[in-house]
Amino acid sequence: MQLDHNQLRDLIALLGESDIQELKLEGDDFRLELRRNLPGVQPQVVMQAAPAVAPVAPAPVAAAPSAAPPAAPAVRGDLVEITAPMVATFYRSPAPGEAAFVELGARINVGQTVCILEAMKLMNELESEVSGEVVEILVENGTPVEFGQVLMRVKPA
Repeated sequence: MQLDHNQLRDLIALLGESDIQELKLEGDDFRLELRRNLPGVQPQVVMQAAPAVAPVAPAPVAAAPSAAPPAAPAVRGDLVEITAPMVATFYRSPAPGEAAFVELGARINVGQTVCILEAMKLMNELESEVSGEVVEILVENGTPVEFGQVLMRVKPA
């Protein structure tokens, strides 16, 4: 993945128009981190070249105090979690006033859209990777979600 100066400028402009506070993007030959409005931290843009050797786990970074995503209830071993692949805003339906993609107890199939995640004014449909019954929906419509946050739990068919 290549990222030129114009694309970087456009990405920063889009970030400025959104409510996203932090963005991390990695390619084969670069790592980009954008942060803004973090308490006690000056806005910064960090772009580093990726190492030529195998990647090493990054050193732990002290997290700035912020509202953590709501803790998900205890997991049953027979359920599969559908998680957010990005920081975004969670929407249950394709548009306001329309029916939700899935409801509690609904049967879903692999590849079926279960929600929309809006990031930087782009609507990303999240498709299920499992067939089964939706037994938990853990996020309210219109709520910001974090990367890896559990959105739904499905009992596999």
